[in-house]
Formats: sequence, structure tokens, C-alpha cells
Amino acid sequence: MQTIEDYLHQYELADLFPPAVIEAMHIEHHAAGSRLFSQGDAAEHLYLLVKGKLKISMLSPEGKRLILAFKTPFDLVGDIEYVQKCPFINTVEAVTELVLLRIPHHALDHEMSGNSLFQQFLLETITRKFVTKAQELNFNLLYAVDVRVASYLLSMTPDKSRLESPSLVDMADLIGTSYRHLNRVLQKFEQAGWIQRNNGKIDLLDRDALFNQAGHNIYE
Repeated sequence: MQTIEDYLHQYELADLFPPAVIEAMHIEHHAAGSRLFSQGDAAEHLYLLVKGKLKISMLSPEGKRLILAFKTPFDLVGDIEYVQKCPFINTVEAVTELVLLRIPHHALDHEMSGNSLFQQFLLETITRKFVTKAQELNFNLLYAVDVRVASYLLSMTPDKSRLESPSLVDMADLIGTSYRHLNRVLQKFEQAGWIQRNNGKIDLLDRDALFNQAGHNIYE
């Protein structure tokens, strides 16, 4: 089993954090499908994503959820909240089993205040996220629903070929379409032999065809 030090060396972060911060870190494991935290929850930790895949979504004023991004290692979770000292601005859920390193805010405040390397690390990460967010919003606004559905199916099944018990209402909200339109697209994919729906599950039969439909512009 990998240790905190193993993960830090794996992602070339061992020299970024002083011993006191490393001692304050904890390893967290999350099962696929679990919710790490919801939009508006208090943020007291910074997380380093070191294994697995997660989904980030936001809730609109109308109560609709929209996918912002899927994340794989290495990435930070809660960096904007740490800098702004605000609650979590998005909902984060596990797509696959996850491993994260959890760092208390108070440890960072005490040990990393004024650390130029850490400040540069945060700046680069947050700047990259703003670029990604702009791209994802354009993706939802400009691409056809067929492309978004294919991309969603691929993003949600990185290491398997079955989407277990998907809620079509939630899926429609997340990709920004109506339930009826989503159902029509899924029927079209099924008739083409790309997917098969069976007992509330969606089996991906032809990932290459779905990649071609998405134009390789998947949410990642």
C-alpha cells in the first residue's frame, strides 16, 4: 500500500511541502459513486487527487446541475476555496474509486504562508482551472446534444463498459438538455449498435463509435 510520501514522490511534490505539513496530511479513500462534498459545504481542507477519477458539477439558480469537468491525477480539489476562504463552490463526486491526500487549512496557513513556491503552485493550478472551465462551458453551449451524450458516457466509464443505474433525469440536467431529447439520442445510439440499455443499465458496445461521435472532444 502506498504511503503519503510515495504519492508525493510520484507527483514530484515531496520538496513542495515541509515536514510539518506532510505530518498533517491524511489519506482518504472514496468508493465509486460517492459524493465527497456538495456545493455550499464548509471547506476546511485542501485535497490532492492522486488516484481515480472524479466529477465536478454546479447547481444553477433553477436547481439544474451542470457538469463542469472530470478530473484525474494529478489535480487539486478545494484550492479556490482555500485561497478565498469560502464554502465549496461546486459538487464533487467519485466516478471511480478515489485516493486523495487531505491537508487541513490551518496547517497550510501556519506553515506555507509566504512560501513563494507554494503560491506559484496554487496560481498555476487555479489559472489552468479557469481556462478549463471556460472551455467546458463552451462545450456545453456549442456542441450538439449527441456529442455531449457520447462524451458523458465515455467519461463516466473510464475503466469499464457499463454505466450502472443511471438517472436519465440527472444525466439530462448534467449535460444541459431535456429528458426527452436525451432519450431520443440514447435510442439513436442503441439503434446504431453503440449501446444497449438493459434493466436500467447502459452497456457501451462500441466505444470507438462513441469517440468518433464525440469528435474526441470529451469532457476531459
